[in-house]
Amino acid sequence: MKNARGYVKNEGAILNTDASMSMIGLFLHANIVVKIVMVGLLLASVWTWAIIVSFAIKIGGTRRKTETFEREFWKADDIDAFYRKESDSDLPVAKVFAAGVSEWRRSTVGGSVDREGTRERLATAMGASVAHEIDKLSDRLNILATVGSVAPFVGLFGTVIGIMDSFTRIASAQNTSLAVVAPGIAEALFATAIGLFAAIPAVIAYNRFSHGINRIEAALNRFADGFHATLSRQLESEGKK
Repeated sequence: MKNARGYVKNEGAILNTDASMSMIGLFLHANIVVKIVMVGLLLASVWTWAIIVSFAIKIGGTRRKTETFEREFWKADDIDAFYRKESDSDLPVAKVFAAGVSEWRRSTVGGSVDREGTRERLATAMGASVAHEIDKLSDRLNILATVGSVAPFVGLFGTVIGIMDSFTRIASAQNTSLAVVAPGIAEALFATAIGLFAAIPAVIAYNRFSHGINRIEAALNRFADGFHATLSRQLESEGKK
């Protein structure tokens, strides 16, 4: 029978049926293993949101600054002066630019210049810089992919453990009424809900940020190709002198 406090009494067993249906109650009355799973998933969710916020700021800022850098570069009349101005910048496109200038200076020092070799080295140096900067930019993105793929299964593991524990409680109480079964099943399913709560934002953010990083990579490659073409023309003009 159910008393005024929301408990079911059955042969000495007292099972909570009202308080357990709140989120805090579901956590407090869960099995210790399920509690560990829930805490782990909540921490993963907090970590995921911290990465999402930091990535959103980083990706948005990088795209805007890259566009500004390119506009200023193509308006510049003196590449050496522009290099001195931007040489200390941590912007990915500035690093690609610096790699091209550094390779240009090393390849053109001295009297004789191998034009074809210089072109190949310039392409290699800037291509390697693009790859390095994209690797740095996408750091921790794999965490979102891991949380998005693993969290639902971790939550499911907690649900399985919780349901097994619930069946054990039901057997001990020798009562299969819904009032007895519902709290335990709800506690178990709560773990899956938390797993989905952590996984869904991680998957959405991973796909969105991957697209943003691909766009930045394309912009860096376009800049590298344009800069390479400019230096190649300068090589040809110097070779005709």
